[in-house]
Amino acid sequence: MQTQISVFLPFGKNTCLANTSLKHRKILGSGCANCKTTARLVEDIAKEKGVEIQLEKVEDIADIMAYGVISTPAIVIDNIVVHSGGIPDKTMIRNWF
Repeated sequence: MQTQISVFLPFGKNTCLANTSLKHRKILGSGCANCKTTARLVEDIAKEKGVEIQLEKVEDIADIMAYGVISTPAIVIDNIVVHSGGIPDKTMIRNWF
């Protein structure tokens, strides 16, 4: 499956991840309820779309800070932070597939 995603990056830069199979996703967070809900939503939508993903849950604060994330939950797709600071809505998650 090929996917095109526009990603908002800090400092107003936008990048497009075009024609890339995006399979490796990370949920960054302490394991709080919002982090667990975010992970569940990503898993549910991957199943809904019929996409097999590798989902890694990162709870170590040093690893989270290495991404420059200060507000969790955050989602990383192929080492790019695409979301941080709350539970993303389902439409946003679907657009990442």
